[in-house]
Amino acid sequence: MDPINEFAEAHGLIVIEDAAQAHGARYRGRMCGNLGHAAAFSFYAGKNLGAFSDGGAITTDDDALARKARMLRNYGSEKRNHHEIAGTNSRLDELQAAFLRVKLPYLDEWNARRTCHATYYRSKLSELGSQLDLPVVPDWASPVWHLFVVRHAMRNALQQHLADQGIQTHIHYPIPPYLSMVFQSGAQCRFPSAESMSGKILSLPIGPHFTTNQIKECADQVVCSVNAIACSSFSFPG
Repeated sequence: MDPINEFAEAHGLIVIEDAAQAHGARYRGRMCGNLGHAAAFSFYAGKNLGAFSDGGAITTDDDALARKARMLRNYGSEKRNHHEIAGTNSRLDELQAAFLRVKLPYLDEWNARRTCHATYYRSKLSELGSQLDLPVVPDWASPVWHLFVVRHAMRNALQQHLADQGIQTHIHYPIPPYLSMVFQSGAQCRFPSAESMSGKILSLPIGPHFTTNQIKECADQVVCSVNAIACSSFSFPG
């Protein structure tokens, strides 16, 4: 974020963080959601801090941005029936807000559990060496592990191996955004790294509701599955 902010300042740009999966995460000791001019958090039910339905929040310390955000979420209006700009109905439902207030005090504890699970994954799965790419955590980052994403050259085979053992995984996300149908009429750009990763990434089970034994079982099955794939793809010369 530091070089992004430096570039933005030099060119008179506004920086909006995508903090949808960063509830409680830190960058160089600073809390995410506080690193740019504004930030957007998601309270979708599966997030680290999730409501019982859809929801979200914008954080900012800029009074003008805060005023405009409040208007945009309320039909472009500060006063009932007086619409200054084109807005939408994006107000957070009071019931969802109540759920979030009850869950918020547990966020640090839940994030700590996620971190423990991720630490075990990174330790155990490192046994596979170059067969499996693991998340890298710089010294200056404190992630909260909304997801634990690995990369494998034969991702589909690995996902099927794990499914056969009753372990559900997910792909976040199978199609790079610029390849989505809605953008096909735009400029024909190519991003080979994004395309390559979309065919290799796999999200392993993680969350505060998992027990240590469940995470260990998942890790063991990943090791077994990766090794099984390696053996099945090995061929003798001649």
